[in-house]
Amino acid sequence: DADTNGEEGQTFVWKKQEIEKILGEDSEIFCIYYDVTDGGNFEGNTILANNINASSLGFKFNKSESEIQNIISKCSDKLLEVRNKREQPGKDDKVITSWNGLMVSAFLSGYRITDNSKYLDVAKKSIDFFESNFEKNHILHRTFKNGKPKLNGYLDDYAYMANASIDMFENTSDPKYLLFAINLANYLITHFWDDSSNGFFFTADNHEKLIMRPKNNYDLSMPSGNSVAAHVLLRLHHITQNKQFLEITKKIIESQATSAAENPFAFGYLLNVLYLYYQKPTEITIINDKNFELVSSLRKKFLPESIMVLVKNEKDLATLSKYSFFSGKEFQQNKTNVFVCKNFSCSLPLSNLSEIEKEL
Repeated sequence: DADTNGEEGQTFVWKKQEIEKILGEDSEIFCIYYDVTDGGNFEGNTILANNINASSLGFKFNKSESEIQNIISKCSDKLLEVRNKREQPGKDDKVITSWNGLMVSAFLSGYRITDNSKYLDVAKKSIDFFESNFEKNHILHRTFKNGKPKLNGYLDDYAYMANASIDMFENTSDPKYLLFAINLANYLITHFWDDSSNGFFFTADNHEKLIMRPKNNYDLSMPSGNSVAAHVLLRLHHITQNKQFLEITKKIIESQATSAAENPFAFGYLLNVLYLYYQKPTEITIINDKNFELVSSLRKKFLPESIMVLVKNEKDLATLSKYSFFSGKEFQQNKTNVFVCKNFSCSLPLSNLSEIEKEL
């Protein structure tokens, strides 16, 4: 929160007289550096804002740039110590399921590009929490506070988390993440789907009864649950060949296509799904990550209309072989093979980047 005791920014703003008292003879340099004045820059107080470089101050006070930086650093530490003793604003530290879904997808994108395992670890820790809670409660909750769930999940919670789970599956090939995504997708269809209007309600049929069950189709600062759900179902269809997932995706796209064409800025995410639907994704299966250079180069490529799954071990491939996406593909212990498929036609196993690029 920005308020403390009902006053905007009280914890973080300063008066010049207060700074002079705390910093003593160093206050003049600090106040010039951070543009602190008697009148202030915010309701009679000052929000510290640097607008001059240290070298200019050094010239004015006959000091080196490093001396000025040391003074500023020392003064900042003193003010921080004082600020930390002030009454602090309220902090909203609840866990929001849908936001965690977005966060997991973002961290996995970072992991795919950088190979930084910290990103994967953060994403895994988050999604494992929600997967275990869904396994235990058979629903997603909207929020958690001190480990305790509150409110049944909304459409965004299920859609964003399912999308994140597919992302995790693509990066790890762990079948439990594919199963989690499938279970969330089935829950969406069972409890949120409205066949009369070919769209998902924002609330489930077992949610607290409202005067009306709202719907949201617009992709604004955050994509709508309907658009993300369509993306989830389309991706899952290409992995599992579940025809119901494709049929519902098609219904959502057809019901919104005219509105999206008339107002594309309000349907940005859905238009990407529509493109993927008609273009058909390129299906890339990487078997064994032994050739790190090949795997890393391939995963760094910008291929938004693709489904790329990295299968790291033979056990996962055996479990996944029941899906056509993985059937017929063999795991070689000492070699990385890549299969590129589109429209039910697959390449031979490839292990050379230039050959793979030709197929893409």
